[in-house]
Amino acid sequence: MNFDNLCVVLVAPSGALNIGSVARAMANFGVADLRLVAPQTDHLQDAARKMAVKATPVLEQATIHDDLASALQGCHFALGTTRRFGKYRENLLHPDEAAHSLLPLLGKGRVALVFGREDRGLKTEELDLCQRLITIPTSDQLPSMNLAQSVAVCLYEVAKVHGSGNVTGAGRKLATGAQLEDMFDHMRRSFREIGYLDPQNPEHILRAIRRFLGRAALDPREVRILRGLLSQIDWVEEERRRLAGEGNDDPVSD
Repeated sequence: MNFDNLCVVLVAPSGALNIGSVARAMANFGVADLRLVAPQTDHLQDAARKMAVKATPVLEQATIHDDLASALQGCHFALGTTRRFGKYRENLLHPDEAAHSLLPLLGKGRVALVFGREDRGLKTEELDLCQRLITIPTSDQLPSMNLAQSVAVCLYEVAKVHGSGNVTGAGRKLATGAQLEDMFDHMRRSFREIGYLDPQNPEHILRAIRRFLGRAALDPREVRILRGLLSQIDWVEEERRRLAGEGNDDPVSD
């Protein structure tokens, strides 16, 4: 299997040494597409190049993006990494489980492994843009791993599963991240109109929906079906409001 469809996304990395080490780990496992979101340092400085060793082409070809949404353009599936647990961070995959989920998808479209800031990881709204979440099981005494080490662990598991030949999955094409976000925007509007979302916390239900639809790995047809359902909800709500408005009209009297 060709890893050309696999990319690594680093969100707001602050250490040049880390970025260089990530590039080297990527080259070790045959991955070349590095995307940097609002990097806090120059990824081409000497410190990064020294850590990259022979992987400097990965650094030089890396693309810079203002935010995660733009970095994920063209991607059909994204897996975000997190160390924190709790609300909105459930059904986490370990790296080996993520590899089994990820590999069959590479033949259907571009897949992103997303890593957060060295000190704070990914924000909840950034994890919203990822269909599945990964956590690396570590000791409670020191749970947080170095950024480059985390990338290496995840890529190693992908390479290991690939090497085993134990890869299954249908050949259907996946919906793009942009198609999914358009659907969720539509869903947010429709659910607000019918009063389904809590006005004080409208994202609460949507994040739960994102998680279980993320596990489904939707294809474009499935997205169209869901949007068709949302459009029907929109029409019914418009009709309900129109009829309610007509019923409230005062009768004309002589």
